Amino acid sequence: MKDTRKLRALTLIVGASTLALTSFAPQAHAQDYPSKTIEVVTHAGNGGGTDVTTRMMMLRGRRELGADMVVVNKGGGGGAVAMDYYLTQPADGHSILTFTIGHAATLAKNETKMKLEDVRPIARGTDDPQILMVKCGAYADAAEFVAKQKEEAIIYGTTHLGNIDDVSAFMFTKKGDMKTPKILPFDGGGELATQLVAGAVDVAVLNLAEAGSQIDSGDVCPIVVLADQRMPALPDVSTAKEMGIPVSFSTVRGFVVHKDTPDDVAAKIEEALVKSMNHGVYQGFLVSVGLDSSSVAGSEEWGNQLQTMVTDMSAALKELGFIE
Repeated sequence: MKDTRKLRALTLIVGASTLALTSFAPQAHAQDYPSKTIEVVTHAGNGGGTDVTTRMMMLRGRRELGADMVVVNKGGGGGAVAMDYYLTQPADGHSILTFTIGHAATLAKNETKMKLEDVRPIARGTDDPQILMVKCGAYADAAEFVAKQKEEAIIYGTTHLGNIDDVSAFMFTKKGDMKTPKILPFDGGGELATQLVAGAVDVAVLNLAEAGSQIDSGDVCPIVVLADQRMPALPDVSTAKEMGIPVSFSTVRGFVVHKDTPDDVAAKIEEALVKSMNHGVYQGFLVSVGLDSSSVAGSEEWGNQLQTMVTDMSAALKELGFIE
């Protein structure tokens, strides 16, 4: 009888101790975070826009988090390889995924095992509007540019198929009641800008930094910005919405972690990354690519944009016949 009582008492003590340890485990984990090198997973190759954005964030991110940070490049499949790889990593905050508009398209096309619900937003690093650019002198203004396309289809140059660039071109012409464009893809923005000047295409879908040198030389002129508001770097260039064409697409780059990452760890990462990207070093980088401080946003704004981005991309790809 006495042995039975002792066994019950011991069981209660062990159970209570286990419960206490379980209850305090997340706090202890967050208090110790980070405890090792942090990997930042990206699909972009060395020197690409996403790779550069990631590395610029990390310059101050290391200092804010007090740990080394390294880039892990997992290219292929429009981001699918990086996304699938990320799902195999522990949800402890020591692995962060760089997430872009291309990932949203990959999610919409079900080309990855990942679902948007598998990750939680941390912070946005860039919000870089898509810009329609033409050879300087080709059109008097944006109105003439649109009017011409109501009469005949023109050639759009892009750097993707079934992704943000050609979706931007198709949706702009579709919503603007213009002729369906002919799409000619290129390997990268630099080559596309060069071919635009050479006359291989009539219009190029680019970000500001991709044609910076050609714009500065007066060879390429931005004619319509696909954004809700005019860009500070292009105050004289109209948005599609100003022209009555409800189209807005941006090349966004930000950071997410596993959905099961402890709340306090995620909060610590968010605070550190937002602070690092509000530092003068990163802000200088934004200015150099024609952007400003509004690109940086925390988890709430970034999370809302992620939801909208995936929904809009899915609707656009379905409307254009890329997915059923």
